[in-house]
Amino acid sequence: MTAPALFISHGAPTFALEPGQLGSRLSRVGELLGNVKALLVVSPHWQTRQTTVMTTPNPRTLHDFGGFAPELYRIEHPAIGYPVLAAEIAESLAETGRHIGLDDQRGLDHGAWVPLRYLDPKAHIPSFQVSLRSELDTWAAVRLGRALGAWRSKGVAIIGSGSLTHNLFEWREGAADDASYAIEFRDWVRKAVLDRDIDRLMQYRQLAPHARRAHPTEEHFLPLLVALGATFDGDSVQVLDGGMTYGVLSMESYAWGLPALDIAAEPDRLEQQCKRAWRTTA
Repeated sequence: MTAPALFISHGAPTFALEPGQLGSRLSRVGELLGNVKALLVVSPHWQTRQTTVMTTPNPRTLHDFGGFAPELYRIEHPAIGYPVLAAEIAESLAETGRHIGLDDQRGLDHGAWVPLRYLDPKAHIPSFQVSLRSELDTWAAVRLGRALGAWRSKGVAIIGSGSLTHNLFEWREGAADDASYAIEFRDWVRKAVLDRDIDRLMQYRQLAPHARRAHPTEEHFLPLLVALGATFDGDSVQVLDGGMTYGVLSMESYAWGLPALDIAAEPDRLEQQCKRAWRTTA
């Protein structure tokens, strides 16, 4: 099968315990991933000087955050890696002229395991990460996605995990009394995604309303461009509306190359199902 491309807003680490609107939608997406060979995640929480591919056989769960409730640090996502496939992907990236590193010790950061906890709560599908190069710009993010997208036809789902809006100062300080700017930015991005206007999205910092307020730094937006780069011209796109958490963090996510999802059907039932599955892995 041709595996999908996804962009997932992983929000705050508390998303692991608070599914909100997006959790049940991701669980519905996960029900369609039974024939996927592997889940490849690009997250802003693994940045390196050169693009690096994780070849860890059994990636540990990294609790790479601080100041949260103790139960968050007790969660373990029992991931399995796919070192042979990861090395093959690394080799294919090297053939495009990139300097590629391998890391056989790296675990899954929360930008990876938190959304995977919804997509694949029992960790049946091998998963691994490809790092974001620390000096990556929007054009390079799309190029990385295009290089990875070729693997979709071999059953590898490409997942960009970031955040559609990511002003942590306003979240932490409670400085945002009005989230209208985040909604305007989300609506602009949604239209560009639905129009598959990659050129405009690469210039979002100059063209989108409130872009620098929504993203004081770029690392949480770049995974969207990686995912877009991995899409094909004929891909259908679906909006996974995740609402807004903490007033200013948009959880909006997108799926390309999947059958039409009835993601709004019986959200309470889906949420209860994914909570039961999480309890078996916590």
